[in-house]
Amino acid sequence: MTVNQVETKMWAMANELRGNMSPSEFQTYILSFMFYQYLSSHQESYLIDQDLLDIQDGEDPNAAFLRVPVDEIEDYLQDIAAVLGYAIRPEFTWKTLINKIENHALRASDFQDVFNDFEKNAEINPEATADFRGIFNDMNLTNSRLGTTTDARAKALAGIMQMVQEVRLNDAGGRDVLGSVYEYLIGQFAADSGKKAGEFYTPHQVSQVLARIVTLGAKTDRPFRVYDPTMGSGSLLLTVQNELNGGSVHFSGQELNTTTYNLSRMNLMMHGVDYQNMQLHNADTLESDWPSQETNGVSRPEMFDAVVANPPYSANWDNDDRKLKDPRFEPYGKLAPKTKADYAFVLHALYHLDKDGTAAIVLPHGVLFRGAAEGAIRKAIIDKNQLDAVIGLPANLFYSTSIPTIVLVLKKNRTRKDILFIDASQGFEKVKKQNFLRNEDIDKIVETYKAREDVDKYAHVADLDEIKANDYNLNIPRYVDTFEEEAPIDIAAVKQEIKDVDAEIAKLEAEFAAMEAELVMTDGE
Repeated sequence: MTVNQVETKMWAMANELRGNMSPSEFQTYILSFMFYQYLSSHQESYLIDQDLLDIQDGEDPNAAFLRVPVDEIEDYLQDIAAVLGYAIRPEFTWKTLINKIENHALRASDFQDVFNDFEKNAEINPEATADFRGIFNDMNLTNSRLGTTTDARAKALAGIMQMVQEVRLNDAGGRDVLGSVYEYLIGQFAADSGKKAGEFYTPHQVSQVLARIVTLGAKTDRPFRVYDPTMGSGSLLLTVQNELNGGSVHFSGQELNTTTYNLSRMNLMMHGVDYQNMQLHNADTLESDWPSQETNGVSRPEMFDAVVANPPYSANWDNDDRKLKDPRFEPYGKLAPKTKADYAFVLHALYHLDKDGTAAIVLPHGVLFRGAAEGAIRKAIIDKNQLDAVIGLPANLFYSTSIPTIVLVLKKNRTRKDILFIDASQGFEKVKKQNFLRNEDIDKIVETYKAREDVDKYAHVADLDEIKANDYNLNIPRYVDTFEEEAPIDIAAVKQEIKDVDAEIAKLEAEFAAMEAELVMTDGE
């Protein structure tokens, strides 16, 4: 099977199984079970690679794991957790559970036992506890939508496991496809969830624009450090990794919604990210600054090569005056309005940007021209020469909103004294009700950003004097003229065309009259 065939099959099966359950609700079960399957398979690979099992000829490794003496199991779990960060008992591995389902031996209580034991084992390795603790907490095993009785719910959960079991971990070429299928399902659930999708998903083509821009000129002599303060499902972070062509990456991310935070942890690990290469946090980005490191009793913010974000647009936040002393906001003199937190996210991103780093943030158009406190913050950013580019995207790219959005590109230590404006709002393909950036649209945006030159009706490099002349208003039409003049009308040609049409009409009328005259009566009337 190809990757696309696996993805299509999985989605069809998911739609059939979920019944009347909403996409956003059902995704927790299927994605969690896919993750558990991955963890179990990953653990089995470790046991085999380290030659820790006494596997008889032709024996399934899981059977060998089940034969480990009871008094040795704890040692095994300690060893596994020390390396992988988690551990699964032999009676709770994916293969053991599937065998029970096939032999009709799985009890309803087994599901709760599985996740309780996983939670207990997440405490074995203190360095990994934060990465694995509570990761399955959103699995509501008593959800009445699964069934009205304990047995009915157990049967439904077993059905989901059997569906996941059908996913081949590798394609015909031996390539691991589980991560690809997982990402595909996240996107499909987002498409079906409508506005709820905005809580956790950035369309891949938008992620590509941000990722390609922030990785330009990335250093390869050390791990690339990327941070997403509103990480959702973690897809944007993974797209950054894809642009680095296998280069080492250290991921940092923060997410307020606990369910979405759990999804992001699963998503990164399903794509092969080791728990030691990521630090993810479940908290309010604007309320308490994170991440930071403590040195000699002094807390200092962590800095990153790239900050990428698609924060909730014009969200409410607590802009209490005390936050004016917050080092993230203090240098800009004002706080974002209570009902429009957009610039609070921008300043948070700037604060955590390394001196040579790049930030790319998706925002609504209003941040370009709204006045009052936002106007003051915008002016301060421009006066500090930290705004590098403004990129206008097409409308209707996101599942959660149809409004057009923009990307702000920011840097801390710019030597140029200008701002690049790109109007990419007309470059897209419409598929049903949704717009999509094509590869050529993404390429044009990135190549224009790199070239940093005027492009007729598409891009303009404005010096700071031009920005000031516009009173720091960054509305893209002020800088990129996309007006298309209508071709001048040739009056003489139009008159001749009318004359020719009249002549053609006269000719046809004459032909019709001649034909009419030749008609012969066939009855008394």
